Amino acid sequence: MIKRFQVGSRMSQAVSYNGFVYIAGQVAEDRSADLETQTRSVLQKIEDLLAEAGTDKSKILAIDVFLPAIVDFDKMNSVYDAWIDPKNPPARACVEARLADPMILVEMTAVAAV
Repeated sequence: MIKRFQVGSRMSQAVSYNGFVYIAGQVAEDRSADLETQTRSVLQKIEDLLAEAGTDKSKILAIDVFLPAIVDFDKMNSVYDAWIDPKNPPARACVEARLADPMILVEMTAVAAV
């Protein structure tokens, strides 16, 4: 059975199916914040969506990170490394990409087991 979470007119923020939950690209609400603050906000949104879907960050299988400036890789990682479950690190990609709004400093997607 497919279950959708925080459904909007364009997309769902998360969709679970067949034992997996897929998290849509998450960005910070406060786009005026610095990169570290935006990263914390994005990770919290992912954590909240995982909880809503009945799972948690220890079951994340993969995370994709999008940065408009790859020079911010270390700053983003300083927050990410403190958040991620060190006993269960997911597969991860991090790429430089132009994002939908120049004020967005980081975007992340995730896939987790339920």
